[in-house]
Amino acid sequence: MNARTEPAEKETGAIARPPLVRELLLVAGLFLVYKFGRQLATGHTGEALHNARRVWDLERTLHLPGEGSVQSVLLHHDTLVHLANTFYATVHFPATVAFLVWMYLRRPAHYVWARRVLATVTSAALVLPFVFPLAPPRMLAATGLVDTAKVYGPSVYGPPASDHLSNQFAAMPSLHFGWALMVAVGLIVATRSRRRWLWLLHPLVTLLVIVGTANHYWLDAIVAAAMLGVALALIRPPQRTATTAGRGRARLVPEEPVLVGAGR
Repeated sequence: MNARTEPAEKETGAIARPPLVRELLLVAGLFLVYKFGRQLATGHTGEALHNARRVWDLERTLHLPGEGSVQSVLLHHDTLVHLANTFYATVHFPATVAFLVWMYLRRPAHYVWARRVLATVTSAALVLPFVFPLAPPRMLAATGLVDTAKVYGPSVYGPPASDHLSNQFAAMPSLHFGWALMVAVGLIVATRSRRRWLWLLHPLVTLLVIVGTANHYWLDAIVAAAMLGVALALIRPPQRTATTAGRGRARLVPEEPVLVGAGR
């Protein structure tokens, strides 16, 4: 059995796992495109605020729950709102990078799928700030929401006019939520644990944080989820990795070594 299965598994793993240097360059390139692409769409303050009022009014027309209902919970406890701001500032990129590293090392075939999905969603998300610049709810007086990062800290943004590291008028779609949802979906698809559905807590917490800190509207997350859904429909995951397939055979067909020996 070993002679017949191990070389095949090694060969499959070698094909599935792309060269490390190439992947580092691709992921770094994706990050740079994400950062600089958003900066190219800066400005458009008047249009961004106008679109913000349109989004706010549309949410009320659709009877979506008010973002203030989430923020009011955070504002009851200074520690809680500080934790939410810290989560928003520090978890987004590290969690996604850790997800990609784990997938590359443990589920290489699924890694390629996940990287393609993230690249597709991110690339598509860079187009929206050009055609639909959107100010976050913390900038729109009509929302009555508090800029929690500015008041309680920590904050990753400066004044929009002098903030050259980010585009604060690119609220839609929320890549914070889109990436978090992909992390959960990827881990659910790539693993077999009965508790793997708990990974959905990551996008759930992310959603409550981005809304409660007034950095995003509900619709920003809905649009991100829709874009991810399209990407997942177009880019299908592999059925099973070599590692999990090998483990599955070991559990389901323990008698195979005896049969192979008998055949000889």
